[in-house]
Amino acid sequence: MSPSESPESKPEADPITSGILQTLEDGSIAIVATLIEAANGDARVGAKLLIRGFPVDNKTVGSLGNRDLDQAVAAQAARLLESNVETRVFQVKDFAPSLSDWREARILFERIQREPRLVICGAGHVGASLASIASLMGYRATLIDDRAEFVNPELFREKNIELVSAEKWSEAVTAAVGDGHGVSMAIVTRGHSEDEQCLRAIIATDVDYIGLIGSKRRTNIVLQRLREEGAAEDRLKKVHAPVGLDIGAITPEEVALAIMAEIVAVRRGGEGGSLSAWRRQ
Repeated sequence: MSPSESPESKPEADPITSGILQTLEDGSIAIVATLIEAANGDARVGAKLLIRGFPVDNKTVGSLGNRDLDQAVAAQAARLLESNVETRVFQVKDFAPSLSDWREARILFERIQREPRLVICGAGHVGASLASIASLMGYRATLIDDRAEFVNPELFREKNIELVSAEKWSEAVTAAVGDGHGVSMAIVTRGHSEDEQCLRAIIATDVDYIGLIGSKRRTNIVLQRLREEGAAEDRLKKVHAPVGLDIGAITPEEVALAIMAEIVAVRRGGEGGSLSAWRRQ
């Protein structure tokens, strides 16, 4: 602001920008739809519609210049919000063929949300390696342990790793996960008791991913105990246990890589197989 410019004269952000900022501040999700091509050189190219999803129930801001088009685009955005799609371009005829005047128009859909988060229970060799890999990949990692010396800031150079020394696992995990939206959870503690405390704290939340380290026997014990306590079966079935993709991992770093690979596969809708498998079929 220049010296002569009063606060009242400062231009306000446009509604779309304000909506994006609010989405990021709330930790919610939204989609920005932009008209990038329209028939007959329509001057409305560049118009935007913001569709805010969870938790504001598809509220819209802005307009593409036509009410019917806005409604059709909002409905398509709602479908995309339920998927893992981040950026896609559609012609209107792909999702609203009845809009004859707009059939050939092209709409860019862009997902808006905070950077992905990974909460890690256990700061041993695997947990520490996982936090570093996640940080390198642009995740905001939270590393929790009840041993303060394992979450000493001097051990980690990365700036986007939050370190939490937990007095009680359940309280620390609950605080870190919040409502669970946009959060992946990896439980890689040193024992059954710690595993159970962490899993019990978040089994009812809507985290995007839960992974539990250990052998089939160890993870079955933990899951059975929660089942006996009344945990819903559909929730327990979502737990990836043992955690990670089968890459033959041996070292802590390799195990962390296998876990991170599974988290990415779940987030992106990947199958986790070899891309070159077709050559050997």
